[in-house]
Amino acid sequence: MAKPSLRAALDAGDFVCAPGIHDMITAVMANHVGFDFIYSSGFWGTASVQGIPDAGIATYSDMVLRLQTLCRTSTAAVIADADTGFGGLLNVHHTVKGYEAAGATAIQIEDQEFPKKCGHTPYKRVIPPNEMVDKIRVACAARADSSETLIIARSDALAVEGFDKTVERGLIYRDAGADVIFLEALTTEDEMRTACESIDAPMMANMADGGITPILPAATLKDFGYAMAIFPAISGLAAAAAVERALRILKSEGTSQSPDVDLFDFAAFNELIGFPEVWEFEQKWAAK
Repeated sequence: MAKPSLRAALDAGDFVCAPGIHDMITAVMANHVGFDFIYSSGFWGTASVQGIPDAGIATYSDMVLRLQTLCRTSTAAVIADADTGFGGLLNVHHTVKGYEAAGATAIQIEDQEFPKKCGHTPYKRVIPPNEMVDKIRVACAARADSSETLIIARSDALAVEGFDKTVERGLIYRDAGADVIFLEALTTEDEMRTACESIDAPMMANMADGGITPILPAATLKDFGYAMAIFPAISGLAAAAAVERALRILKSEGTSQSPDVDLFDFAAFNELIGFPEVWEFEQKWAAK
């Protein structure tokens, strides 16, 4: 079954709301709920698989393998965080080809120095705009399907160069060929609204719970002029809170059967993860 087209959604003016997916259980739950688009976050993918911070430690090989699994598991189209492209121009070329082959519908590349840092943490450094322009042009040229695979250009320049220079970068990146512009870690609603008014291109907002950007509902973001928003932390933080609560109760009470522990139905999860197909196979081929 063909996955939804991000290009078509943006062209139609449909606001795209994409939750961050940090592991494959969450991917299965997003299928169950019925999202058309999801976000593969570098921060949360690194945390869930390797238990390390988003500080440029994970490699291209780490991330593309995880993306392949996510794209195979998800019925939604996947918007994928590709950090800086994991190096120079040849790395960007290789990254875009690999992410597209894995199944990504959009590939996000940022203008931080390599290795990068989480966009909502300190000590970020950015490359000159002309170097990012080269990365965008290489990324656009590397796509096998420019009609469906979108390039998202992210700028982390706000904390380094200020708001006006960051908007200038957004305009430069648009003119270089980026399909979507993403100004990371804006700090006020006025900045968010002004950025959308200043840049005539599809704009993406990052609703990172716990970050420095105001968390706003989709309707408000659309009113500001955004075309799409990612909520990268929602699943990871929700899972961490639920697991912490359950484990504390198990430690204190010695049981999982507590009214204060909300457990998803095991039989229902077996259905979602695909056990009926396994059992059908067993009946046909093995149960003799």
